[in-house]
Amino acid sequence: MSLNDTLSNAMSKILNYEKVGKKECVIKPTSTIIKKVLDTMNAEGYAGKYEEVEDSRGKYIKLALLGNVNSCGAIKPRFSVQLDAYEKFEKRFLPAKDFGILIVSTSQGMMTHYQAKEKKLGGRLMAYCY
Repeated sequence: MSLNDTLSNAMSKILNYEKVGKKECVIKPTSTIIKKVLDTMNAEGYAGKYEEVEDSRGKYIKLALLGNVNSCGAIKPRFSVQLDAYEKFEKRFLPAKDFGILIVSTSQGMMTHYQAKEKKLGGRLMAYCY
């Protein structure tokens, strides 16, 4: 686990908690990117709602797990992706066609690669989930 990539830490923690069958996951440290990725995962039905909690040592996220994640992770390096290159990365990170999501950071915010294709946007690959 790399200590300087908080998104990668959060994704591997989610995956580990899912594999063990836990219902809740505590993610710290938090960041705007992590929250945006969790929002996207929530909208696609991979993760439940989360709440940000502040205690004496700082902020952390309590995430409700739904048991829908088979695998997820941060994509390093954060590849730039043009509209016509999504398929290449789908083949690389997802197990089958139309199965799972790539989470892309675009000029219009964080979204899945399906939404980015619809809006004809490129961006940076942040994470994958299926």
